Amino acid sequence: MANTNSGDQVEVVLDDEQSMIEFGGKLSLAIRQSAAPLLLFLNGDLGAGKTTLSRGILLGLGHQAVVKSPTYTLVEPYDLAIGRVYHFDLYRLIDPEELEHIGFSDYLSEAQLCMIEWPENGDGYISEPDIRIDISQITLGRRVVLNGITELGEKCLNQLLSE
Repeated sequence: MANTNSGDQVEVVLDDEQSMIEFGGKLSLAIRQSAAPLLLFLNGDLGAGKTTLSRGILLGLGHQAVVKSPTYTLVEPYDLAIGRVYHFDLYRLIDPEELEHIGFSDYLSEAQLCMIEWPENGDGYISEPDIRIDISQITLGRRVVLNGITELGEKCLNQLLSE
């Protein structure tokens, strides 16, 4: 795993799926340290590794069962030691207004952590994230770029860098 960082951005290059899961575990430590509700956006093409990274985060937060992709259910809830965690996948969302009908704002208000894949499909109904994660395929592996958007997001990334 190679990484670079500057200011509010962290970039890592991960070799394989296991590296992605391990990096998610490392990120989960910083999330736990933040002790405040966080909103993460996960961006990337199909198959880039958004759910794999989410799996690593959830496992790092103590989830011990299978992590299912919420592609068909839209949301998977988890009750973990840090509190309520929601993993959203908005890929199949046709109209952002659907989020209002499922009580999306209630999910956000009660969660300690929300991870949202395909957040652009919810434009207009989702506020800015604390951390935006962009995952892209490269020749060998994945490039993961994390941007701290809010002060809380930057604080979390600084914690990640200090580990």
